Amino acid sequence: MAFDNIVLDIYIYTGLASSYTATDKKYTLNKSLITGETKINFEIAELVRDYINIEFNDNYSSYAVWVRTDAIIRDENDTEFSYGSPESNTYLALDGFGYFEEGINPELDRHALISTSTLYIPEGTIGKLPIFAEGVGKVVVDSSEAQITDNGNTNQKIQYLNIPADSSIIRVYDTDDTTLLKTININNVCEPKFTPYKVTFVNKYGAFQDLYFFKKTTESFNVTDETFKRNIFENNNVTYDTYRGQRERYNTNAKTKISLNTGFVNDDFNSAIEELFLSEKVWIRWNNQTLPIIPLSKNLELKTSLNNKLSNYTVDFEFAFNKINNVR
Repeated sequence: MAFDNIVLDIYIYTGLASSYTATDKKYTLNKSLITGETKINFEIAELVRDYINIEFNDNYSSYAVWVRTDAIIRDENDTEFSYGSPESNTYLALDGFGYFEEGINPELDRHALISTSTLYIPEGTIGKLPIFAEGVGKVVVDSSEAQITDNGNTNQKIQYLNIPADSSIIRVYDTDDTTLLKTININNVCEPKFTPYKVTFVNKYGAFQDLYFFKKTTESFNVTDETFKRNIFENNNVTYDTYRGQRERYNTNAKTKISLNTGFVNDDFNSAIEELFLSEKVWIRWNNQTLPIIPLSKNLELKTSLNNKLSNYTVDFEFAFNKINNVR
């Protein structure tokens, strides 16, 4: 009998890789073989993404899920093959992305989950470094060593290592504790004039990454409203009150916008800015609250020391809620 179609069951769950149950089956897909082809491909990334609900309130949590696929292979009579079926695979999924140049299903870094090799942190401030627990044995911050362990649970696959205030350099090592995978330099920025603001976004690895804006901040808001014309004429007295307007506002609200500046950064910082622009989930630490924001800037000129000498990025954001509370 010839191979004809596949029924694919998809389980999405958290915890340990072996902890799935029947209730974790989220999808059943069926695809038939195209004439002349020898393979059937399933694109499941967007389906899985619906079950990764990322939230952030200045708490750095691991948002990872297990994905188990059971492929039942059938012939033209819709009979399951007696060999090689079902074929089962288990994957760990994060809500990240790859670039076109990286090809299909790119394998992203499995150590420090940031692209940049330079961090800018305010003086006297503790930082956060996202680590992929499966691929890291130890992390050395200056001379302080931290061992990374992986118990297999999704809630610790991404671990956020505290970077002590005023540290200088981070070295990330493989699980053998000897192979150096990544070196990250830390610039401790003294900013006596402006208030630095921390923006946190989900980067291409599906991890929370902090990015500080050190320089000038401006705040504005845009008001929206509607008006209607009312009748103020008093028929009995054949008059009207001049203190009553013919036009009246309703549905008045506003959206607050902020413009932030990074201060001078090096060329390596471009990857962080690029991922911020592409991120769908962004927050700012504002007046001791973590608030959702949306990048308004859509055009990005990546700056270099060769072309621009000193590089400062100005990014416009809008708070992701209305000024007047109309949550119902």
